[in-house]
Amino acid sequence: MKKLILVATVLFGGMFCMSSQEISEHALGIRFGDNDGFGGELSYQKKLDANKRLEVDLGYRDHKNYDAFKLSGIYQWVWNIDQGFNWYAGFGAGIGSWSYSNGINNDNDDGLFINADGNVGIEYNFDGPILISLDFRPEIGIVGDYGKDTDLDLALSLRYQF
Repeated sequence: MKKLILVATVLFGGMFCMSSQEISEHALGIRFGDNDGFGGELSYQKKLDANKRLEVDLGYRDHKNYDAFKLSGIYQWVWNIDQGFNWYAGFGAGIGSWSYSNGINNDNDDGLFINADGNVGIEYNFDGPILISLDFRPEIGIVGDYGKDTDLDLALSLRYQF
């Protein structure tokens, strides 16, 4: 048990001692994933501190039998790995609305959903204003039938920094 506590202390201490690379004030782009049918999301990042930022993503899905939108907000910590490469982790929540309609069986349903979100990823800052990232976002359904289970979202993002 003492070894586990020692390892956890060293890991968390190392995370907070790492130097952070300058992150941009704003970044706007697209996040391509496929969690619960959301293919693409508009994504915005706002710098809060030297190594902290807020990411807000808005996704919309129009399918043959259902429509849905989702708004997610993630608070992230950013750490520098090497020149241009950062990794980040964070937590947040998502809220959305969905409607289902199957004309064959006259089966209709709709509702609101709320998720608790985690986030971990890696990004590369090009010399120009482009940022590319790959992240993993587990989402745990709290309210509603649409996202009532745990979903694992893997996404690729491309953003313009300003």
